[in-house]
Formats: sequence, C-alpha cells, structure tokens
Amino acid sequence: MPRRTATMLASTLVLIALLCAGVLIKVPYAEMSPGPTVNTLGEAGGEPVLQIAGRKTYPTTGHLNMTTVRVTGADYRMNLAETVYGWLAHDSIVVPHDTLYPDGKTEEQSTQENAEEFSQSQESAKVAALRALKIPVATRVVVASVVKDSPAEDKLHAGDVIREVDGTKVEEPGDVAKLVTKRKPGETVVFTIVPVKDAEAAEKAHKEPTTTEKVSVTTKKAEDNGRAIVGIQAGTDHTFPFTIDIKLADVGGPSAGLMFSLGIVDKLTEGDMTGGKFVAGTGTIDEKGKVGPIGGIQMKTVAARKAGAEYFLTPKENCATAAADVPEGLTLVKVDTLDDAMKAMNGISRGDRSSLPRCTTG
Repeated sequence: MPRRTATMLASTLVLIALLCAGVLIKVPYAEMSPGPTVNTLGEAGGEPVLQIAGRKTYPTTGHLNMTTVRVTGADYRMNLAETVYGWLAHDSIVVPHDTLYPDGKTEEQSTQENAEEFSQSQESAKVAALRALKIPVATRVVVASVVKDSPAEDKLHAGDVIREVDGTKVEEPGDVAKLVTKRKPGETVVFTIVPVKDAEAAEKAHKEPTTTEKVSVTTKKAEDNGRAIVGIQAGTDHTFPFTIDIKLADVGGPSAGLMFSLGIVDKLTEGDMTGGKFVAGTGTIDEKGKVGPIGGIQMKTVAARKAGAEYFLTPKENCATAAADVPEGLTLVKVDTLDDAMKAMNGISRGDRSSLPRCTTG
C-alpha cells in the first residue's frame, strides 16, 4: 500500500475513533440556551396571560415580555462532542451539571421546586403590583407545609391560617417557631386557626376569614438541637380585593416576577406604560417590590433580542454579567425595585434613552 494511502487511511481511522469517543464519552456538564419569551400583556396558549376580574382594566399596547432559559434535564448526560460544541457556540453556556442540579437533585424534584417557585413568584408579583398602586392587600400567616410523621400531621394542614399560638397573636411567620420553642418537648401547644376550607372560601369572596378553631399539638424534640417542634413550616398568604389570575403553562422558577408585576400595573392603570415599545426583562420580586438576580442572564438577553426586544430590564446584580456581551440593538436598563422599573418605563415610553439607568461592566 502506498505510504500516502496508508497515511490517509490511518488519519481517517483516527478521526472516526475521535468522533465515536466524542459521542460515547459522557461528561458531567449541562447546557443552558435561550428559551421562549412571552408577552405578559398578550396571550399564551390562546388565552390572556394576565386575567383580572372585579376591577376596571385598561387597554395596553407594546410588549412586556418575560424571558426563559432552556436547560438540559437532570437525568441527561451530555457527551463530549455536545459539550465542545456548547463551549464554542455563542448562544449557549455549558456549566457543571451540579450547578443546575446540586445534591443529586432528580428531574422530578427540580420540576416540583420550579413549580413552587413560580407559584410563589406570582403571589409576590400581585402583592408588589397592588401595593405600588396603593391598593390594600390583606396578609396572613398560614401553614405552608406539614412534615410527614410529625406531631402536626392530620391536625394542621397546608393553607390553615394561624391566628394565635398559645393565645399570643401571630404577626409574622417567624413568630410561630418562636412561640412553639417556648415550650419543652412533650408539652402541648394550642394553635388558633382558620381551617383551610374556610380560608379558601373567604378568599374567593375577597373577604378576610373569621371562623376559628383551636387545635392542640404535642411537641417533640428536634433532632438537631433538642428544641420543641411540631413539624410545620409557616408562610404567608394574601386576600386580594379582586381576582388576578396568571395563566402560563410549562414555565417554572421565580424569575418572571418583575414582568408580571409590570403587566398587572399596566392593565390596572389608565395610559400606556410601554408607548408601544417592545420591552423584555427578568428578575425575581418580593412583596415589597425589591428586584432580585436570576441565572442565565446572557441567554435571556439573547432570547429577548431574537424576539424583537429593544429594551431589557435587568436586575442590578446581573448588570455586569449582562453588559459583558450585549446583543446588538438591545439596551440594558438597570433596575433594583419595581419603582425603578416603572420610572424606567416612563423614559422608554417617551423614547428618552438618555434618562435610562444603563448596565455597565464596571
């Protein structure tokens, strides 16, 4: 066999071997890429994303798009070839698998966690929006969850409103643990509650629940520090003066909170928040209107620009990362609170870019 032919054959075989290795060798990485965006002022799946009943709403124009990131599943293992391609691609990020799924989190666990965070973000977005509009929202302490095989199981239920513990009024979720731990393990704690059924009926009627009952629970010793516990996690719930429903399937996590809040404010406010402009953004939000950072910011800016966005509302803490690689034609606007975002929208609607707080790499 001529030397040149032999060399070419050997090279071909090596190339085939490398390609096979690239496909067969699994590596501990996961990939993030731009996901779909949804206009919170528009429709998804054939119905309005924001549905408000019992309060006057106003026409809206333009876009207030929430953005998402696609990630490989918890059970999926990328091969070497996919990983190298992801590293080289401009519109994807390859990260260690444990960054997205720490502690061996399964696909089911991740989906459940994302769904819970999404639900909580909707609640916080509603509260923040109404408070920004000076619309009163009643807040109450509730049983958020009950630990299996704990003293509280079958006595207290998720959604029960906690009025008092041992006769002391409860104002914040943290009050519940403080009052329970005043007891010794084995002693009884008396909860004054509104049962979840009555609480839900009152919420549908947009009223504060009034029916109460007393429930006695015997404490047990916590394994970590020996203090008295009953096995519940306290949280907060709200009674809204009218109905606000957010209809959006197949989305998880807390990062749409800011855009939901802006969409609610726009629909409840006379005038045009966007001025017909295409605005996208991201950020968690708490009940006081504080905007928090999110993951995958550079993938979200890419997704926003591909969808047609001209402006991107960016959490303050994500600004430096986002500004390091800005898609052409997209203006990054720095926001730290819902009030910041509303002020920025005034400038955007007027086309006044000079008034906007910009993201910088510094």
